[in-house]
Amino acid sequence: MADIAFIGLGIMGAPMALNLIRGGHTLHTYTLGDTPAALMEAGASRCANAADAAAKGDIIITMVPDTPDVEKALFGEKGVASGLRKGSIVVDMSSISPVSTKDFAKRINELGCDYLDAPVSGGEVGAKAATLTIMVGGPQEAFDKVKPLFDLMGKNVTLVGANGDGQITKVANQIIVALNIAAVSEALLLASKAGADAGKVRQALLGGFANSRVLEVHGERMIKRTFEPGFRIALHQKDLNLALNTARQIGVSLPSTAVSQELFNACAAHDGAGWDHSAMVRALEKAANYEIGGRA
Repeated sequence: MADIAFIGLGIMGAPMALNLIRGGHTLHTYTLGDTPAALMEAGASRCANAADAAAKGDIIITMVPDTPDVEKALFGEKGVASGLRKGSIVVDMSSISPVSTKDFAKRINELGCDYLDAPVSGGEVGAKAATLTIMVGGPQEAFDKVKPLFDLMGKNVTLVGANGDGQITKVANQIIVALNIAAVSEALLLASKAGADAGKVRQALLGGFANSRVLEVHGERMIKRTFEPGFRIALHQKDLNLALNTARQIGVSLPSTAVSQELFNACAAHDGAGWDHSAMVRALEKAANYEIGGRA
């Protein structure tokens, strides 16, 4: 069994950490605010800072919101880097810049430690059920050591390539999800305003080539008007910013991604940054002056 430092216990991090404890591992935690009671009851220990947690762990996992948060957790005052022991493995499971990830990996390598970038997809539901998709970048040997831990948190675990490749895979994932949400939004809105029952349209489409996880889960959210977040619009905006910024850096045009981001921006302008990302449909409904289900 491994000694694991886990830093960042939010909506995603807390259930992921709990699954590691249930797998028999020892967890040393640090997060802003209090370590959730469920983790403490399961046997996690609370550390004073990230350096303290890192000093006690052979494997250090970070799960925080954005690139600056990862940099602070790793290299800030009393951050992971100041507590690392040579030979430890740092695993960043946040969704952040692929370019910055390569820099962070280099800095951690210079301290005599391996680095894996391992962002996830599957949302809070996947984190709780341990069914996350985990996209990993880094050396094979480090991946092999951490793979048993990944298997406690997810079902589809892939070593994509070198450091940064896990993050670029997550960026690609978020592009596909955003464009799917836009497509389902437009389809159900059109069908509903044309007079069809959106619920029955969705049911029919689930059996055809248009079927997708987004149609299944988020299509239902759009029809039932349940936009409490599993994954907040603000976080998807952050991920699409990573996509668009990376595209600019390497000279790639992503016009559909840019349109999806503008739809998220419109939602945020209506105080919707905290809505679930399926609420992208609301931006299209505003433009149509019509809500799925028949309300103008």
